[in-house]
Amino acid sequence: MRLPRTHVPVIPPTVDEVAFRDLYRKSEYSVETPDGWTLVVTRYQPASQPFPQPLLGEPVLLVHGFSQNRHTWTSGEFVKNLLYFGLDIHVVELRGHGKSNQHLQRKRSELTGRPLPPDLDYGWDLDDYLLHDIPATVAAVKARTGRRRVFYVGHSMGGMLGYGYAGLHDDLEGLVTIGAPADLGRGFLLLRLLALTTPLTGAVIDTGVAAINLQRRLLALGRVLRSRAAALARLPPGDELEPVVDALVRFNYVPVDEWLKWLERLIARAEVHPVYDALARRVNWLSNPSRVSGADIRWLLREGGEREPRKVLEQFARWIRRGELTCYRTGYDYKQGFANISIPMAIIFGDMDPLASVESTRSVYRAARSEYLLWRPVKGNSHIELTMGHDIRQICYDVKNLVEYARTHRTRRPSLPRLQP
Repeated sequence: MRLPRTHVPVIPPTVDEVAFRDLYRKSEYSVETPDGWTLVVTRYQPASQPFPQPLLGEPVLLVHGFSQNRHTWTSGEFVKNLLYFGLDIHVVELRGHGKSNQHLQRKRSELTGRPLPPDLDYGWDLDDYLLHDIPATVAAVKARTGRRRVFYVGHSMGGMLGYGYAGLHDDLEGLVTIGAPADLGRGFLLLRLLALTTPLTGAVIDTGVAAINLQRRLLALGRVLRSRAAALARLPPGDELEPVVDALVRFNYVPVDEWLKWLERLIARAEVHPVYDALARRVNWLSNPSRVSGADIRWLLREGGEREPRKVLEQFARWIRRGELTCYRTGYDYKQGFANISIPMAIIFGDMDPLASVESTRSVYRAARSEYLLWRPVKGNSHIELTMGHDIRQICYDVKNLVEYARTHRTRRPSLPRLQP
């Protein structure tokens, strides 16, 4: 007598059992902004798998934060976890960051004859991100994927820009912000004090940068003098020295990349010499070492930092001092725009994060009109590890749940009237 064959369900592999390289096809494409910048988007297009991919092909735009680049998302396994669900990942680098750097603009100008962007030498601010970079990138992702709307995931500053964009436009399917305050500085006394002293801080930075530049010039001059004493004749005499001196004392960017590399070296010493550990923990208050591997955080600090324009820092300080989120170029008020947000939204932050906290995210949660609205702290996390630490899997599941909800509620009520920029 033949026994009936029993059906044994196939258990899909976990994300840890799948090789990252098997999940995607990687490519890059350019985005042209209205004011002349070329931005680079890195795309991780999902590869078909033998196991279920519930969100296959859904486009998601990832936007990094202040002084960061694409490595915000790739230093850990954030992209891998989203690809496991089948999401189509588009990682943009804002102007002057990562592959969207000044060298690319100069190379493009040499090849095409197009003029360089007028703000190439760190002359942009947050308004340029909101008015030019984000709209151009969202439009490019829609064009690449053939979708009318896309999902937006932003970390820190990228999430703040998401609040502003979602209040102005109706082409997002859903919005996820990670470590993104809506009231920058609220509940964080130290940051408010720093914002109040911005003019003095700027003068101190001016002095420090001038000293560094002067030291570099003197070292270079010393090498020239040692090689050829006749080089003295080429120094500009009299009044012609004024532009040189002026260049030595003026700065237009904040060297965040150098600060982060210094912090990386400090953490490396702390791992070897316990005497540095206390200092490293005090300086590195934006991450919790127990929730992220030392190798990952050091790699991000070394590779993921970028210079940020002075104007961006000064605009942040002005927002903090005045308790506002404003696009000064158009007068658009982000906070008034919160009430225009009706798309599914998730506001995720670390319960140890001094930048994005219950106090600093409450206003957007209360004002938004989203039917699907998640407002959730991640236990034991600060700011940096939210995109790369041990708890990113639960954050990626928050993204998955929002996308799944949006997929089943695509026939939505007519959008509310939008504030004009």
